Amino acid sequence: MAKQRLTWAALFVGGHLTLSCALFQCDLLNVFGWEDAASSSFALIIHDYISKSRGHIRMKALILVGGFGTRLRPLTLSVPKPLVEFANKPMILHQIEALKAIGVTEVVLAINYQPEVMLNFLKEFETKLEIKITCSQETEPLGTAGPLALARDKLIDDSGEPFFVLNSDVISEYPLKQMIDFHKAHGGEASIMVTKVDEPSKYGVVVTEESTGKVERFVEKPKIFVGNKINAGIYLLNPSVIDRIELRPTSIEKEVFPKIAADNKLYAMVLPGFWMDIGQPRDYIVGLRLYLDSLKRNSSSKLATGPHIVGNVLVDETAKIGEGCLIGPDVAIGPGCIVESGVRLSRCSVMRGVYIKKHACISSSIIGWHSTVGRWARVENMTILGEDVQVCDEIYSNGGVVLPHKEIKSSILKPEIVM
Repeated sequence: MAKQRLTWAALFVGGHLTLSCALFQCDLLNVFGWEDAASSSFALIIHDYISKSRGHIRMKALILVGGFGTRLRPLTLSVPKPLVEFANKPMILHQIEALKAIGVTEVVLAINYQPEVMLNFLKEFETKLEIKITCSQETEPLGTAGPLALARDKLIDDSGEPFFVLNSDVISEYPLKQMIDFHKAHGGEASIMVTKVDEPSKYGVVVTEESTGKVERFVEKPKIFVGNKINAGIYLLNPSVIDRIELRPTSIEKEVFPKIAADNKLYAMVLPGFWMDIGQPRDYIVGLRLYLDSLKRNSSSKLATGPHIVGNVLVDETAKIGEGCLIGPDVAIGPGCIVESGVRLSRCSVMRGVYIKKHACISSSIIGWHSTVGRWARVENMTILGEDVQVCDEIYSNGGVVLPHKEIKSSILKPEIVM
């Protein structure tokens, strides 16, 4: 026992923390009897200490989670919007994994709705990914800039490193490493990601200097063409940006960025690859198509194959699919789903635990957790089923939005909300 203590003392005095976090944690438990050493939070503290001792850059990120997710109801009546699955993974986990991959060590969730649900769910991923996840809770909605001021103490440390800010609704290939390189190269105060769109008159347009990316001005829903780049909701900011923000409801797009641009310190990087704000059902389905296209280009082995598959389809390994089905294009089937024989699926998301009976047909729709679609039922035109909805045999749903735990016994012939 004494020898083991001496060994650890030498490690600390010499400053050579070369053993893994798990081994260090285990020794603290066995040698000193520190039961707290087994907790995930303690492991993360040790991991953080080792990273510092090795001179690793410690970057942080803030994800703007927001509030009630009304645009994605009835799905958000069961879980907070960032926990709604997209391509068989909670929306926010796509972002957290991308941040972890480029070296971010701490993610702060700016949230004003159900923070305890979020943290409890993400606890296992915090340990698995070895990344610290905390909440900054608003007592009132603070817009898109106020949350940065509220989270000042969590985001700013003595490293002086820039931090990421992401809108939780945004799905893309997250070229965050390229963004870091871009930010360092231009030497300004803030970088924003922009994406090109076909109809810029619907959005606020970011007008930039073509050669450098320096932002010249912002034009809200322009009547004449001034450019086709719009804000993509991904930022990399120096800590000094927080000094520009008051702790009140504030828009970073309308109040903060124009001032930084006026000081010639704001730069825009054109986002490569796809981009979509998936915060409402129709865009969610479009985003799924774009995501699966990207998956085919970059990691095609994750997609399903076989005679019953058409186009890009993602199927969880625990899902069961019967004979004679035709699935695709642009379909995601989640864990534990049962799809009986003769089913037709296209452009839809089928979430965890769904049961689809023989010869049902589903297109351009989202089927919520543990719902059942009956035999010969037809579900289409942006039908959204909440959790545990039962659609009876031979029912037709044309754009029905059905709240959780309902049984549909008669057809929905035109888009409507079923309470």
